[in-house]
Amino acid sequence: MNHIPKNHYLNGYKKTPFYDRMKDHDRVNKWHRWADYTVPDYLESVSKEYFAIRNSASLFDLTPMAKYRIQGPDAMAMLDRMMPRDVTKIKVGRVAYSVWCDDAGQVIDDGTIFRLSADDYRLCAQERQLEILKRNAIGFDVSFYEETDLIAALAFQGPVTCRILRNMGLENVETMRPFDLRVFDFQGSELLISRTGYTGDLGYELMIDPAQAEALWDAIMAAGSDYSIRPIGTDALEIARIEAGFLMAGVDFACAHETIRPGHSRSPYELDLGWLVKLDKPAVFNGRRALKRESEQGSRYRFVKLDVAGNKTACNAYLFDKENGKTIGAVTSTTWGPTAKTNIAFGYVEIPYGKPGETIWAEVYYQKELKWNRVWAECTVVDKPFWDSPRRRQTPPADF
Repeated sequence: MNHIPKNHYLNGYKKTPFYDRMKDHDRVNKWHRWADYTVPDYLESVSKEYFAIRNSASLFDLTPMAKYRIQGPDAMAMLDRMMPRDVTKIKVGRVAYSVWCDDAGQVIDDGTIFRLSADDYRLCAQERQLEILKRNAIGFDVSFYEETDLIAALAFQGPVTCRILRNMGLENVETMRPFDLRVFDFQGSELLISRTGYTGDLGYELMIDPAQAEALWDAIMAAGSDYSIRPIGTDALEIARIEAGFLMAGVDFACAHETIRPGHSRSPYELDLGWLVKLDKPAVFNGRRALKRESEQGSRYRFVKLDVAGNKTACNAYLFDKENGKTIGAVTSTTWGPTAKTNIAFGYVEIPYGKPGETIWAEVYYQKELKWNRVWAECTVVDKPFWDSPRRRQTPPADF
């Protein structure tokens, strides 16, 4: 934690190990707070940063993402008890996406599980999960701690990222399959690279000791100097993740341990994540009884991806069964997809509405010269992401 300044508690925020490098590229002073750290909305232009993700290479500071180390003889058993997916099938050197639920089968958060060795795991999440881990560790021979401040992390995303990593001398990085993780030597330090990301394209996530963060940044920028590599903020990543069909905790669903009103949380089935629920696995996991009942009796809501007519995003819109009809749901995320070339929305609707191919309606409000206007937008329910590059699955990735 040597990158945290003395008397840091006197400030309301922290600076990541990459802050100074990011600030060197800042032209607009648009920053916000993410889990006690200050990170950029964008550094120069959302459009330029977005197209770096899709057409070259982008660097996004992932340091504020919550990271937990879970170790010990019962580490696997504890996580398998906590998660609805079968954690026993995650092999050493692999990463897996998962959610975890409360006893009512409602999603607390989602994240990725890194299996570093036989009895050593790292859990990455959007929200802080230390209290959840404390509750689930009872009775298991495990140790755990938060390591968010001990790791400098970057999301390195885009079609030329593999080429740049090879230019850095990272031998055989091109042989990594999606969701592989591997440790490389970087100037005498361990550099952990996983072939994971939040953009629906080729990409990697890099983790290193904070003392080596700036050296890693400089090496990536030097190796990518001929490829229009660009640091990015959260606004560009938000567009890419919506095009790719990825959920965000606190935006597309309310975390179950934070909601105070009944009916405001969601189950994995209601988030179109039923494929993560393994009711037949040997371990009895949190929420199993409720999820089994839901699988037999049906869900309350359905998560939907929507192709929205027109060019006005359906931000915060209610959803209806027909124009001026019955309210059946609401929108959670919206964007214009620059590569998908369509107006995209995520949301939820009451069952039985929202089957793929169906049409529903959004009540869209937008402001023009201080006047609010209302239009009805026809929305088509789709069952696939709006952007899903073949590069995401190719091994080795094709040069772009």
